[in-house]
Amino acid sequence: MRGLTAVTVLVLLSGCGGGKSDEPLTVYAASSLTEVFQELDPDARYNFASSNELATQIREGAEADVYAAASPKYPAQLATEGLVDEPRIFATNRLVLIVPKSNPRHVSRVEELLPGQPKLVVGAAGVPIGDYTREVLRRMGLVKILEHVVSEEENVKGVVAKVVLGEADAGFVYVTDAVAAGDKVLTIGLPAGAQADVRYPIAVVSESDQKDEAEAFVERVVGPDGQHALEQAGFGRP
Repeated sequence: MRGLTAVTVLVLLSGCGGGKSDEPLTVYAASSLTEVFQELDPDARYNFASSNELATQIREGAEADVYAAASPKYPAQLATEGLVDEPRIFATNRLVLIVPKSNPRHVSRVEELLPGQPKLVVGAAGVPIGDYTREVLRRMGLVKILEHVVSEEENVKGVVAKVVLGEADAGFVYVTDAVAAGDKVLTIGLPAGAQADVRYPIAVVSESDQKDEAEAFVERVVGPDGQHALEQAGFGRP
């Protein structure tokens, strides 16, 4: 080491860590978590998409550290396959109907979407918001409304965008997304008895190179700070 300058030694030592330790934590999360997760940890690197799409990417070897979904279905499958650690439920949600701020069809109840030819946008089947929407409509005896669907979106943000832009007369979303849209939409509540059981699980990805950091992120989400942020965004407690 005598022949090495102090600067050279520091350079060599800085390279000894290797791996991903110097990189931001990579969090794969359901689209409905976009605003609250970015607020909770703005330094993390996020991939927001539908829960099923994210699960597919993890199966294909995507370098994720944490996976948070809008349905227990996909994390449970990945846990069985050994791809994520045991999932933990950290939040709940509920569905609402949103319409454009101008509300051209003067919709005030879901039943008013039955007559005429309203343009309805929903999540695609297999996407949590799409499956929950169909469950709610079955419980309300209003499955016939699906005949008016003009677009099936791959995530809930797509549903919100279509309604905000006036490309649809109404769409089913999570209440948290309606809150995030602010005064760009009008929100119509759904009967409590018709609500689906919307639960959000989170898990550390088994092959993460940043296990300690990933576990710390999960603890923050399920801990007081995370629960407060989630509640402020409109999510329910587990």
